[in-house]
Amino acid sequence: MTDKEHLKNLRVPTQEEPLRILMSACLAGVTCGFDGSANGEYPSALKLLNYNTVKSIKFCPEDYSFGTPREMCDIYGGTGKDVLEGKAKVLSESGKDWTEGMISASEKMLEIAQREQIEIAVMMDVSAACGSQVIYNGNRYNENKVYQIGVGVCAAQLIKHGFKVISQRDFASLELLYSKLDAQHQINKKAKDHHEIDWYKEYFKI
Repeated sequence: MTDKEHLKNLRVPTQEEPLRILMSACLAGVTCGFDGSANGEYPSALKLLNYNTVKSIKFCPEDYSFGTPREMCDIYGGTGKDVLEGKAKVLSESGKDWTEGMISASEKMLEIAQREQIEIAVMMDVSAACGSQVIYNGNRYNENKVYQIGVGVCAAQLIKHGFKVISQRDFASLELLYSKLDAQHQINKKAKDHHEIDWYKEYFKI
């Protein structure tokens, strides 16, 4: 089942039985970004907080393991899935090995998802923890920084255990989600998910 199919098949929530959404805390405005900010504002994600048919569960895995503020980090040698399998590492910008801490954070995020019985996760793309479509391939500070298709460590952990993950840039999927939360919502049929945009197709030559 694709994420879009999952979204189409979500139950219709009510105020009494709201849809349980796990969110990267920064997307919900929590100031847990590496520099103590919320990593900017993303209206596509913040909009979810306006529905009375949503129960949002917020968690920042990097803050959990490394505190705020902190160094930025990236995955070296693979994707988040590879990190969980012991084939890749997470290193901070100064070269500290944060692999163990990131895996611990992913396990905590999974524990929360299972305890809260979440129905969808909306997470910060490109993050070494929460990325669901695109992440950096090694050091983002490199002059020739490289992106790769793949998921962060925490997204990989959730997906491994059957949870569906989308990002704040998956606009078509979010349109489907809005329509579940509000029967009056008119779906923008021109909206695209991250992997459907021109940049993605051109960069990855798809």
